[in-house]
Amino acid sequence: MNPQTQDIALIASYFEGIDQKKLKQFEGLKPIYEEWNAKINVISRKDLDNFYVNHVLHALAIAQLIQFKPGSEILDLGTGGGFPGIPLAIMFPDSHFHLVDSIGKKLKVVEAVVEALKLKNITTEHNRVEKVQQQFDFVVSRAVAQVGELISWTNNKFLPHHFHNLENGLILLKGGDLDEELKQAKPKKTRTWAISDFYKEPFFAEKKIVYIQMVK
Repeated sequence: MNPQTQDIALIASYFEGIDQKKLKQFEGLKPIYEEWNAKINVISRKDLDNFYVNHVLHALAIAQLIQFKPGSEILDLGTGGGFPGIPLAIMFPDSHFHLVDSIGKKLKVVEAVVEALKLKNITTEHNRVEKVQQQFDFVVSRAVAQVGELISWTNNKFLPHHFHNLENGLILLKGGDLDEELKQAKPKKTRTWAISDFYKEPFFAEKKIVYIQMVK
């Protein structure tokens, strides 16, 4: 079994019952990023070697926590090269993902992936998140800024009514000791999950998912 086949099998092992179309789309991701990384350095060489664990599985940790329902609106704030938004969009084809970044060249990579894989549920916007006009059920983000800044930037970006087990809010991929940073969220309700509870790979030992309720 070649390394990429092993990586796709790893995704399948963590998401029992995932269909072949999604696995083929995940399989198609790495060659596109390898091609674009030669032009625009969106992923470090080390991370590209561990692409499926460090990027795809990491993004999909959110799918271990919540199943986005059909019709959900999700904003990926500071998406960079498309994480966590693109893997989540593949996993939840009936939800809509709006990927926003202030650096236009990174969105070129996102748009190339969207076109190559024919992903119909992704839109992109070259903008600062504060200037985004729409509202969303959830805002997802990976290591973009401190919790206080993320709350400030997105305070008016949430739809008022929720239809998931979690109320509308921020879902963040973070790492390390978050005790001090999470004080910035008070008095908002927060919850934290260790990603190592979902995955056994050493990369996830210090990785966490942080949820901040933004709508009561």
